[in-house]
Amino acid sequence: MSIMNYGLHWKRSDVHWGERGRGNGGKLLGIKSGNESKTIDFSKQEGIYVLSDERFNAIYIGVAGLKNNHHLLARLRDHTIDHLAERWERFSWFGTKAVNKSGKLQAVSAASRSIKLKDYISQMEAVLISATEPALNKQGGSFGEHVDQYRQFRNEDLLGLTHEEMIEELWSRFNTAEKT
Repeated sequence: MSIMNYGLHWKRSDVHWGERGRGNGGKLLGIKSGNESKTIDFSKQEGIYVLSDERFNAIYIGVAGLKNNHHLLARLRDHTIDHLAERWERFSWFGTKAVNKSGKLQAVSAASRSIKLKDYISQMEAVLISATEPALNKQGGSFGEHVDQYRQFRNEDLLGLTHEEMIEELWSRFNTAEKT
């Protein structure tokens, strides 16, 4: 396995989960740093994911997209209603599908996926360090030069303010009321 792209500490609350059985499968949107104009949907990504609590502590590690296994969004959605539902706030993912020039995910052929052992070990170290953030590791791991990080993009289908926007609005109202 070779990691092609990844997202770190995405917020559960900023995902549009979709509605089961209504044809609205939801989206898992990200943007590549330096290319803020193009959003990519990582719903069908395959690879490894890590669920974290509000303090960024890893509480669960899973696999998405292997034989008879759901893709990333479906696996994460399952965890919103299972025994982990109340225990996680964020997630990180490490994907094996590449993003093509048109901004769609595509499987990478086995021939082009060949990776040297030292590079594979470096990627696994990078996954573990990124997912768990050990206190005594002073530097991050190396995914390699052809692996892209994506930042979460809050789906416009979500209604209302984010938690941060709500706090900002309340703070502004409080300050305005205090002055009068």
